Amino acid sequence: MRRPLSKRGMEPGGGDASLTLHGLQNRSHGKIKLRKRKSTLYFNTQEKSARRRGDLLGENIYLLLFTIALRIINCFLVQTSFVPDEYWQSLEVSHHMVFKYPLWFLFQTMSVICLLACDGMEHIWIPRLAQALLSAVADVRLYSLMKQLENQEVARWVFFCQLCSWFTWYCCTRTLTNTMETVLTIIALFYYPLEGSKSMNSVKYSSLVALAFIIRPTAVILWTPLLFRHFCQESRKLDLILHHFLPVGFVTLSLSLMIDRIFFGQWTLVQFNFLKFNVLQNLGTFYGSHPWHWYFSQGFPVILGTHLPFFIHGCYLAPKRYRILLVTVLWTLLVYSMLSHKEFRFIYPVLPFCMVFCGYSLTHLKTWKKPALSFLFLSNLFLALYTGLVHQRGTLDVMSHIQKVCYNNPNKSSASIFIMMPCHSTPYYSHVHCPLPMRFLQCPPDLTGKSHYLDEADVFYLNPLNWLHREFHDDASLPTHLITFSILEEEISAFLISSNYKRTAVFFHTHLPEGRIGSHVYVYERKLKGKFNMKMKF
Repeated sequence: MRRPLSKRGMEPGGGDASLTLHGLQNRSHGKIKLRKRKSTLYFNTQEKSARRRGDLLGENIYLLLFTIALRIINCFLVQTSFVPDEYWQSLEVSHHMVFKYPLWFLFQTMSVICLLACDGMEHIWIPRLAQALLSAVADVRLYSLMKQLENQEVARWVFFCQLCSWFTWYCCTRTLTNTMETVLTIIALFYYPLEGSKSMNSVKYSSLVALAFIIRPTAVILWTPLLFRHFCQESRKLDLILHHFLPVGFVTLSLSLMIDRIFFGQWTLVQFNFLKFNVLQNLGTFYGSHPWHWYFSQGFPVILGTHLPFFIHGCYLAPKRYRILLVTVLWTLLVYSMLSHKEFRFIYPVLPFCMVFCGYSLTHLKTWKKPALSFLFLSNLFLALYTGLVHQRGTLDVMSHIQKVCYNNPNKSSASIFIMMPCHSTPYYSHVHCPLPMRFLQCPPDLTGKSHYLDEADVFYLNPLNWLHREFHDDASLPTHLITFSILEEEISAFLISSNYKRTAVFFHTHLPEGRIGSHVYVYERKLKGKFNMKMKF
């Protein structure tokens, strides 16, 4: 073995040193060739190892840590209110259960929050931080998927678009079911059998879709074209249904039924009730309605923001295999357009799909790339900071003030709060966390089918002054504090003066007041001339 090596290594003036040098070079070349061997076993092992790391950490540990850190910052830089559901369908429900009626299984999962929340607001921030963590995982999954489907460059720009989206920043750390639906949709897409994907897994993606459906039944709208495509392209259709879709659907629906049985005390199919309330009875219109074209003319362009031109450009450039994503976006917008009640957050789950096209657009920009990136980043930064720190923050700030009123009052039963705002404008006990008597204007939807139904809030706003005089007919029934929007002050000034209320706090709310919503939130406190018992009327 050494003799041929010596002959190759023997050169004029080379000697033994030349022999040794060439020997080392040859051994080095041998190692390089070994690494380039096309061994099936070798590559399968490497791919499985990489996939295991991906399942745990996303693309790599540094990318994951960076994204988690960014979303935690994101969480603390969102200090405004969006919609009542982020409190009244999550935090208020859990706060009521933990601190009033702790169920045995719920107490186990929320005992830490219960302990921490005894002297602070950690019970608000912990769910939001958990949501931030899940959103970070979803962001990394989107990057990993695009790296599989395309290359690292495309993946980077899709990731960039996802992270700098102002609406994603605004929503992704809020305790909304729409946020969880979006997170599960992104992670499910990672396992969906897209052309070129190396992580496809029918059981995993269908389980995530089923979970999204249980959390928010509208998830079925977005996933209908994707499921239909998978079914059409699957060669073993019966096997897909019998061994994947049906078992996953049965297990998740059974778990949902059992959980709802415990909470409601009777067998309840929440998904059917959701469909009945919002679609069959169309009772969502009680909370507002918009024209059929609203999502196309306003909703979709607003949530995309300055990403819109890049999305349109990317739709023209993207390969045919991404048509299913575009079809899913259009299908979702069309179906939601058929419902009278429309909100920006309803179409939030399609936003990551749009980022794929935006990233593809940025990849192919040449001349105007740097100006385009600067424009995209700065415009979204402004919108994210403004909506997260300025717009609609008064209704949260005022509840922090009320918490201080409660804690600073040695006799908590002597103070009482009446919130004279459109119902559910503010959070409730989850943000006060103090046994302070509080009341707000009620607005339950009409389930009886009355043609001219008016809730308590509607009756109040027809004539606020007369309503207040009728409701609080004597001094003993008056609350110690009133909370209202600034727009109402002039109309009820006579009541405020006669009942000896003085404005004690003002909180900025919005630069864009409209209807019953004012620019500021006012707090009035009743100044007592003498001591007498004041109890709140409920």
